[in-house]
Amino acid sequence: MQRYNSFGAFVKREFRAKVYKVNIDAGFTCPNRDGTLGVSGCIYCNNDSFRPSSCKPALSVREQVSNGIKYLRKRYGAEKFLAYFQPFSNTYAPPDVLKRLYTEALEDPSVIGLAIGTRPDCVDAEKLDLISRFSKTHFVLMEYGLQSVYEKTLSFIERGHDMAAFVRAVEMTKERGIHAGGHVIVGFPTETRQEMLDMAGEVSLTGIEFLKIHQLQVIKDTPLAGIYGREPFHVFGYDEYLNFVTDFIEGLSPDIVLQRLFATAPEDILIAPKWGRSRHEILRGIEKRFMERDASQGKAYAGGRARPKSSVAL
Repeated sequence: MQRYNSFGAFVKREFRAKVYKVNIDAGFTCPNRDGTLGVSGCIYCNNDSFRPSSCKPALSVREQVSNGIKYLRKRYGAEKFLAYFQPFSNTYAPPDVLKRLYTEALEDPSVIGLAIGTRPDCVDAEKLDLISRFSKTHFVLMEYGLQSVYEKTLSFIERGHDMAAFVRAVEMTKERGIHAGGHVIVGFPTETRQEMLDMAGEVSLTGIEFLKIHQLQVIKDTPLAGIYGREPFHVFGYDEYLNFVTDFIEGLSPDIVLQRLFATAPEDILIAPKWGRSRHEILRGIEKRFMERDASQGKAYAGGRARPKSSVAL
């Protein structure tokens, strides 16, 4: 029994093949790092905490895609691929640059689409019009970092945009027939457990079709690490998080596709929380907790929307 709407099940249903993401670092930066909004980024941010070692901006997009495809085919028997522009803000460039990079990522016929990670304040009508043209022939998913629906938290983490910017970006994206997703982080010391749980209903109302959920991790060489070192705050314990994420998903729209349920940073840069478990063990733990509690996505959600469907015939 599928107790939550997983991304793996979504791509299998839509594309009838083993679909994997190929990570790409195209050398983008971020307005929170280049001086436009700030220079140190959001206080929790260290891109090495989630960037695979194979994702190197020194290589061209074409080379990164080729290398990624070779590895994923050999390691997992992957058949089709999504080019995932991951580190930093992957719409933070002029449209002609974006067009060149996205086109290069789609050259291999086994690449069926794009997943573009960015900030909601780094898109506009011109850029989304460009991206919408790619969505006519390929699956395209915009992944917007929100992190929290609370202005007090967005201020604390020095995010540089408000909740309204996220809502506008999602609306503009969906108006053009492009899939829209979001990222949230739970565990900020500015929020109570109930406030964190209430985010499930709030993000469901924004119209996103896909969601990534991360527990807050304190990573070396970040401003948050300095705060934690001076005044340690509570972070999720392993068993505590299993209960929390189960509750959160029960309060989420059943139609939202879940791309990720937790974060796993490399041990050599992770300060807290240290769970000492592999990605596979954490996922099995969440699924076991769902079964033990007879939980399911949307069980405590009052609204609903249609399930996202691919508009591209492949």
